[in-house]
Amino acid sequence: MKHILVPIGTSPDAHQTLQYAVDFASQFSSKIYVMEVYNVSAGAGTTLANVPQKLAESGKERLKEVIEKIDTKSIDIKIATYNGAIVDGLKDIDKELGIDLIIMAPRSNDVTEEVYLGNTSGKIIKQTDIPTLVVPKGSIFAPPKVILTAFKSGILKRNRILNPLIQIKNKFRSTVNLLMVKTPGYTDADLRINTALMDISSQVIMAEAPTTYLGVLERFQSQHPDLLCVFRHKRGFFKKLWEKNTILKSEFSSRIPVLVLSVKKD
Repeated sequence: MKHILVPIGTSPDAHQTLQYAVDFASQFSSKIYVMEVYNVSAGAGTTLANVPQKLAESGKERLKEVIEKIDTKSIDIKIATYNGAIVDGLKDIDKELGIDLIIMAPRSNDVTEEVYLGNTSGKIIKQTDIPTLVVPKGSIFAPPKVILTAFKSGILKRNRILNPLIQIKNKFRSTVNLLMVKTPGYTDADLRINTALMDISSQVIMAEAPTTYLGVLERFQSQHPDLLCVFRHKRGFFKKLWEKNTILKSEFSSRIPVLVLSVKKD
């Protein structure tokens, strides 16, 4: 896990997410890239030649202020600014550097308490194929002892999808428990579990529920996980939730970090 990217939004608590990322990255000797995105274009008859440059400089200064609030633990933190849509910026950086993991808060401070994933954070998870660790506000990093990996279908096209989960498990000697939730309309094919996933697991739990999320809720109390791992694909954990960017807490919420692995990456 060489490169970790942390999008910095407008939240006054952004330093908390960055501190979590630094504490996490220090375990892997990773480099961290903090990123701020702005979007400026010149309209007809306007002169904005130096505006993007000024915004980039302003953004860098703000990011430096955020960095000054944390204990960097000698981690190499680099600053990146991007003029354009955040998803395009993430994809460009990923193409140039190869981002192994995004660490971000579930929402910025410009949305209501009813929202779990805000519009920007929702776009990042929905529209990129980069593994993402969603860290609740105010979380302090601690090595996960129990990782609950929940899914509706155990079929994975590529084993490499599991790399972030395997690296976390190996580094912290975590216990990985699998939760397969049979939802209405499941097929026999869904019940097959990828062998690489089976190899890293200590326990396989079968459950039936209207949705995978409800199946997870029913097992939280007995499993006491420190980290929830889910897959992002059309028939995966969030299913209908992926159809929009903003996700309400009434639809999904988590008080523990959520690792989202995308089956489209490979």
